[in-house]
Amino acid sequence: MRFQVNRDVFSEAVSFVVKLLPQRNPQPILAGVLIEASGEGLTLSAFDYEASARTTIEATVDDPGTILVHGRLLSDIASRLPNAPIEIAVEEDGGVAVTCGSARFTLAAMPVEEYPSIPEVTGSTGVVPAEDFATAIAQVAFAASRDDVTPVLTGVQLEVADHNLSLVATDRYRVSLRDVPWDGQVAEQSALVPARTLTEVGKTFAHAGNIEVAFSGAGDREIIAFTAGNKTVTSLLIKGNFPPVRRLFPEQTDHYAVVNTGELIEAVRRVALVLDRSAPLRFTFGADGVTMDASGSEQARASESVDAHLNGGDEVTLGLNPQYLLEALGAVKSEFTRVTFTSSDNANKLSPVLITSQTSVDQAGLDSFKYLLQPNLLLR
Repeated sequence: MRFQVNRDVFSEAVSFVVKLLPQRNPQPILAGVLIEASGEGLTLSAFDYEASARTTIEATVDDPGTILVHGRLLSDIASRLPNAPIEIAVEEDGGVAVTCGSARFTLAAMPVEEYPSIPEVTGSTGVVPAEDFATAIAQVAFAASRDDVTPVLTGVQLEVADHNLSLVATDRYRVSLRDVPWDGQVAEQSALVPARTLTEVGKTFAHAGNIEVAFSGAGDREIIAFTAGNKTVTSLLIKGNFPPVRRLFPEQTDHYAVVNTGELIEAVRRVALVLDRSAPLRFTFGADGVTMDASGSEQARASESVDAHLNGGDEVTLGLNPQYLLEALGAVKSEFTRVTFTSSDNANKLSPVLITSQTSVDQAGLDSFKYLLQPNLLLR
């Protein structure tokens, strides 16, 4: 095999396919990138049995063929090569020579016949606007659990209903939800996608215009595919039943406070500096604003107040995980934030707060981002 290819195009393609590969793979063969050269150009692929990435780029192919080389090493090399065309060829001893200007590398070829078959997904089930979808992923995926003990909570639940696609994630302490427009042939569909894979999809396809989404497979090999332009990412779905967290969101939102998002973020970051790890931050929402109080080890204390507009009820004091709140405030993406105080039928249980966007003091945001955060018990 022998081909020539543009250095920047090749480097970007290799970087894309290796992003989804785990840093340490128990099977060395899965650390490889498969490169197929034909009259139609180059196809680069990576696959670890759970997620795959594939892209096709233009190249001048002298001798068609297929090689498998170590992906991250090839990506590191390609990103540092001089600004000149790259030539890659298989040598007589089986090594893979990478030449660019005066730079030359020789890489070991991995056995192509041992590489697993990459999932093929045909057709499109629906289309979502790439920018909206990428924003929605960023607003939701961080709320997924990072603990593999409960696999269903490490994913983001995608739910299609008519012309709407919902993204939902939870780690038991919070729930994040966002809706985006959906244009597709199916009226109802759901898929539980690993949050890590979905996050990479959002970063990669954010400026792609539209993303085609396809559901495929059955049983233990159900997969979802995301395609935009010359790039495709597939992911094996997580098996299991996602908890029915939608019912936790309240219908009545009469008792709430509106606060400047940036001012609250800065104040929380400052006051939380004295907190012991995992300790809640005390918030008091009143007619004069919201006051934050914290005390930690070494007899350190901090307090700060910011302006807030309280509506529809009395003063509220509660404890919130500052990091969980900061992540929510970063996801709001509006100048103001509405913090709604929900009610509970159980008098012994703290009710979650609902965080939504607010374009001004008086006007709620237009997007459908909603975030529920469970308060912490404050020791008095």
